[in-house]
Amino acid sequence: MRTLLLAGLTALLVPFLGLSPARADDLLWVGSRVAEARTETLLKAIRAAEEHGLQPAWYGLADIERTLAAGSDRDRVEKLVGDAFVAYASDLSTGRVRANRIDANIDIQQRKVERPELLKAAADAPDFAAWLAGLAPKGDYPALQKALVQWRQKRAATTFTPLPEGNWLKPNMVDSRVPLLRVRLAELELTVPPPAGPLDLYDETLVALVKTYQETKGLTVDGVIGAKTTQSLNTSIDDRIDQIIANLERRRWLPEDLGRRYVFVNTGDYSMVFVDGGKRVYESLVIVGTPKDPSPEIQSEMRGFQTNPHWTVPQSISGEEYLPQLRKNPNVLAGTGFKIFANWSDDTEVDPASVDWNAIHPKAFPYRIRQDPGGSNALGYIFFPFVNKYGIYMHDTASRWLFTEGSRNFSHGCIRLQNPLEFVEKVFGGRNGFDKERVRGAINAGQQMHYGFPDPVTLYVTYRTVGAAADGTATFRDDIYGRDKRVVREMARPRS
Repeated sequence: MRTLLLAGLTALLVPFLGLSPARADDLLWVGSRVAEARTETLLKAIRAAEEHGLQPAWYGLADIERTLAAGSDRDRVEKLVGDAFVAYASDLSTGRVRANRIDANIDIQQRKVERPELLKAAADAPDFAAWLAGLAPKGDYPALQKALVQWRQKRAATTFTPLPEGNWLKPNMVDSRVPLLRVRLAELELTVPPPAGPLDLYDETLVALVKTYQETKGLTVDGVIGAKTTQSLNTSIDDRIDQIIANLERRRWLPEDLGRRYVFVNTGDYSMVFVDGGKRVYESLVIVGTPKDPSPEIQSEMRGFQTNPHWTVPQSISGEEYLPQLRKNPNVLAGTGFKIFANWSDDTEVDPASVDWNAIHPKAFPYRIRQDPGGSNALGYIFFPFVNKYGIYMHDTASRWLFTEGSRNFSHGCIRLQNPLEFVEKVFGGRNGFDKERVRGAINAGQQMHYGFPDPVTLYVTYRTVGAAADGTATFRDDIYGRDKRVVREMARPRS
């Protein structure tokens, strides 16, 4: 109502003030004490933009300050400040970049705010400073901001001693890299035990510390210093700072309110949590996609599950993995529960021995390969479909031993859940007569049953590589998909 009245008064005054209708928002940034105070509040926030991983220069701060100091006409000031406000408010509330343009494996429903919407909100805000500060996300966002401050301070006070690459360094080996390994671990603020023997002996106490480090980074916990552990140890402070900045940006992409019932899968640390009514009621380990076949970042909705599913092999996997096997031995899939069909529209089976597999191109594989339900089925015994353009889903797995690994990126992009039956029990929460043992019986009997959830569950599959405690203490996972680097690089590009 306040904005409508203001607009009406402005329209009446325009002819008398000699202003053009295009200048209906002039009073927002210049021309009055209130407007000038609003401008100063905005500039103060932009000067502190680095607290959010943003850069003051992105909003033309220097140009605005020069223009103000020169006492230029208010038309130019109004435009510069207005443009800076819209850019900063948009970046802070919904993200600086459009996530779906960064990576083909990102497809999220990122909110977009429009200039008139922002200007109206700024004009209506009774406390502009509080409103502007409130645009940033809540949740763990402030903790990530504290982590950013702490790691920037570390950059000025911490040395960096890279660990040379080389052959595998295994427990009880003697190697010239061991003293440097001790230095590097100490730089990472780990308590390094004194040598139990010669300085270049990779002794058991040092191995135990390396295992602890590997566990915190989602690496295979074996105490062996190989290529992945070396790369992780050599991640610089600047790289870690960039990771925090990328994760601040990634949080801005998501809605402030994730919903009443949702599943949050973090492929960055191989975890999943189910939230119901604001409470975390179920948590699980997950297996995610390899760096070659990464799990995408998506938002979708889960409505139910199926027992004893078939697995239809994606065309890309058929061409890349099964075709080379079929070329060597056309009957390689015999007796394994796999069937080959002539096309994707009916169930006409094909005798693999009748096909010239050498004439098939891997990227134009025409046949449909399907695996029957059972203990060896790639989807396990439970399958959760949801709409997405990548053809991935959440499912059980026949390879449960992989959950003991620290780095659980083994799939072709799908999300493998450790204990799916326990998860669905929490989703139903005793409603609709759900009986876990009855479902288990259907599984054991080989029955293909469909179960609908009492309410849809929103699904977020994201990629968070930094977690932070309330005091800013950060926990890092290595950027196995390389997306953090792409996010930071894209943030620095000039706005179109």
